[in-house]
Amino acid sequence: MKKYIPGETKEQRKARKNLAKAKKQSLSNNSEHIQNQIVNAPTNNKIAFVIGNGTSRSPINLETLRPFGKIYGCNALYRDFIPDYLVAVDTKMILEINREGIQHKVETWTNPNRAYANMTGFNFFQPSKGWSSGPTALWFASDMTEYDTIYILGFDFEGTGQLVNNIYAGTPNYKSPTEKATYFGNWLKQTTITCQNFPKKRYIRVLGEAFFTPPELTKLENVENIHIRDFKNSFKI
Repeated sequence: MKKYIPGETKEQRKARKNLAKAKKQSLSNNSEHIQNQIVNAPTNNKIAFVIGNGTSRSPINLETLRPFGKIYGCNALYRDFIPDYLVAVDTKMILEINREGIQHKVETWTNPNRAYANMTGFNFFQPSKGWSSGPTALWFASDMTEYDTIYILGFDFEGTGQLVNNIYAGTPNYKSPTEKATYFGNWLKQTTITCQNFPKKRYIRVLGEAFFTPPELTKLENVENIHIRDFKNSFKI
């Protein structure tokens, strides 16, 4: 667990420490099983995983996905897991990422901004789409010709009980978990546009126990939904 996150209060660190402890215990109990799956798992370069930060993806150990394809992550994911590509478009998140030097450890993409003029190591979208990080990451992965199938995790859209349901809620640069969820209209529109613009790609959205399936996505022939239980079984993770 990262010992220090800029701007983090003692209460936030305590909550993060308790969460990390619980995760560590869970991984310890299953470490031998997970390692066997990683060793024996076949590789498939035609698969990519785009990771949003909705709470539905919490039961998945992202490390077990590495043998199956490239992983595209967003924003604060780097605090817990280093993906193959990191996408962040929020200025505060980029400033945090720069302070931690993450862009020198993982290929990091963002939009051009004068505030980043003196920063090194970032890759810039040209032109900027002006979208949120999650849909931007999905477009980025979709624009790569080597992937036939893209799994979408943590794109929950709707909050839990109308409240924020982001894994990093309550940490620096994120809303409090007691705040009202941000309206998901733009995220959904941008995700839908992406899937429409890449009709030959197969998109599989992984759903949590309590899930919301927007009708805009169910209308698309190249978009499927799979329960998280079936997703884990299919990859034997």
